[in-house]
Amino acid sequence: MVADLSQLVKAYDVRGVVPDQWDESLAELFGAAFVQVTAADAIVIGHDMRPTSPGLSAAFARGAAARGADVTLIGLCSTDQLYYASGALDLPGAMFTASHNPAQYNGIKMCRAGAAPVGQDTGLAEIRTLVEQWSEGAPRPAAATTPGTITERDTLSDYASHLRGLVDLTAIRPLKVVVDAGNGMGGHTVPTVLEGLPLDLVPMYFELDGTFPHHEANPLDPKNIVDLQARVLAEGADLGLAFDGDADRCFVVDERGTGVSPSAITALVAARELARNGGEGIVIHNLITSSSVPEVVRENGGTPVRTRVGHSFIKAEMAEHGAIFGGEHSAHYYFRDFWNADTGMLAALHVLAALGGQQKPLSELVAEYDRYTGSGEINSTVADQSASLTKVKKAYGTREDITFDDLDGLTVTAPDWWFNLRASNTEPLLRLNVEAGDEKTMTAVRDEVLGLIRGPFSPSGA
Repeated sequence: MVADLSQLVKAYDVRGVVPDQWDESLAELFGAAFVQVTAADAIVIGHDMRPTSPGLSAAFARGAAARGADVTLIGLCSTDQLYYASGALDLPGAMFTASHNPAQYNGIKMCRAGAAPVGQDTGLAEIRTLVEQWSEGAPRPAAATTPGTITERDTLSDYASHLRGLVDLTAIRPLKVVVDAGNGMGGHTVPTVLEGLPLDLVPMYFELDGTFPHHEANPLDPKNIVDLQARVLAEGADLGLAFDGDADRCFVVDERGTGVSPSAITALVAARELARNGGEGIVIHNLITSSSVPEVVRENGGTPVRTRVGHSFIKAEMAEHGAIFGGEHSAHYYFRDFWNADTGMLAALHVLAALGGQQKPLSELVAEYDRYTGSGEINSTVADQSASLTKVKKAYGTREDITFDDLDGLTVTAPDWWFNLRASNTEPLLRLNVEAGDEKTMTAVRDEVLGLIRGPFSPSGA
């Protein structure tokens, strides 16, 4: 197919509808281009449970092998299991998944050896250019004199052992945990990672099914954790865990069935990682995580570093600063001891260890890490994003107690609240996040800002 890659190649990955936007013939070109851009003589490939994943990953492998690269196929895996393989084997890697997107989508997350990210500025733009040229008939480089080999390898048990070596759960009190895998790859990894631990595991939707028959595998959307919340209460469980489709993100529900803010999880894990590193170290957080995060980091002897939203920025800052941990509001958690890559499973193990290492319920345990009231992310369709940002900045510019910064969009900070307003990279949207010391203040600031960018505010528009 002649490729229009403008809607397929995103900032951090490849993602689109199969076969409308891409197919196996295009996947083969991506495999060849990946090998050329990374100059790899060997790579590792994994895939999720989507119906199109085996065929697309096999085509990518053929393209890579034709260029002379030896290919290791690890088959069904989570995205962080692919990162594990890339790190442990020191090979560039490709993961076939569309994460939480609907069933007709698929995609590729690529990394260099040691799980270093491949994004627009680190090779993805060059890969896109090559695939576009080849699909339009440009001559391809000659095939390698000796094609690469394609072999299979199972890495699940090694991945599980690596994670369990980082967090000791053997001495925790018995816990009852409900896990909603959303018919995604958590159903594949969770049983092996948690096997033999003092846990009463209640599985939900562990059957691998890329059509997602029960709900979208996106736990950040409240409607997708309703089943988990109900089951936690029905079982009298200590907590619930929800994974997204490729199981690299983890969302936590407490014993009352209440969702725990990913910022609170970031703060909790940061405190544990700092303790594990002698009470010092750098922790990365993006600018819309709660103010609780830098506060907790400082209280535990660490140094917080604030960055833009997006995993490529977090990973770059992790590497630059030698950070021990990083967290995002979107439930992505990054660890130095996991090649600076994100793994929801390791964050889940930290939560289990923290909860099981003392007697308080999870709601009480996380309360010290959840100190403020947040709006969550509110999207507004705006024709002229720049004009709206200017309007908002002007509205607050006359107040002496206000500070501004433009690290990522516009952040406005007052003594008892802050908000960030930033433009989507791909849609005509402005994304608003507000945080304050109490619900009343947060609501007032939220409504004021939305009134500026939308016109008169009504609660139904949130």
